Amino acid sequence: MDLKRHVPNIITLLNLLSGCIAVIFAVQGSLIMAAVFVALGIFFDFFDGLAARVLDVKSEVGLQLDSLADAVTSGVVPGIVMYQMLNIALPNTSSGISTEWVVDDTFMEWNFNNLALIGLLISLASAYRLAKFNVDDRQTDSFIGLPTPANALLILSLPLILSFQPGEIVSSLILNEWFLIGLTLLSCYLLNAEVKLFALKFSDWSFKNNKIRYIFIMLCLILVILLQFAAIPVIIISYVLLSLIFGDQKKEKEVEY
Repeated sequence: MDLKRHVPNIITLLNLLSGCIAVIFAVQGSLIMAAVFVALGIFFDFFDGLAARVLDVKSEVGLQLDSLADAVTSGVVPGIVMYQMLNIALPNTSSGISTEWVVDDTFMEWNFNNLALIGLLISLASAYRLAKFNVDDRQTDSFIGLPTPANALLILSLPLILSFQPGEIVSSLILNEWFLIGLTLLSCYLLNAEVKLFALKFSDWSFKNNKIRYIFIMLCLILVILLQFAAIPVIIISYVLLSLIFGDQKKEKEVEY
């Protein structure tokens, strides 16, 4: 039995396990721990593909399993987190979670604002984006639409900023229901937009062929040092803008030739 061909799938399953644990924390309202396990899942998501390339054991099963794991870690979790954020931001809601098992006539009552369910659109848009990715042969060395891990980091950055970098202006913005609804809709759009975004895959280490990647990595380091968790949404926005700028430059050169 060739064990090495199972290594990438085992790493992918660790991604899925991290996502399942993150779901539990998110449902309980422990959004910081949910963010920790999503970050761990994204770490495994990066290395399962790397392991598959190094060991030369790519498979169709691995591709499908990777998307299923991402659907949980980078799809279900950010959707629940946005639901929790909206449940806090919207008026006349109760974010308390009862752990008692009660059988009575009130089992059909909803103790949250129905509008909070808008947050789950992120989970639906993420699943649709992953399904398209599996059948789209254009996304071998780049992405069409925002990758689900990047979108998950964008959403999970909100409770991190609130917890570790609190401020009156920042808190009032992040906990504004219209800001959260707008971000949800923007997130769903970016996930499935026909926008070509570069991938952090190095075919070689030359600056000429990887200029945009080196610039982006340096920008990320500077932003993290200066802004800490608040750097995450800035990094995601910069990622999209750099892709658009360098993509337009590439198109202009192709037209000239």
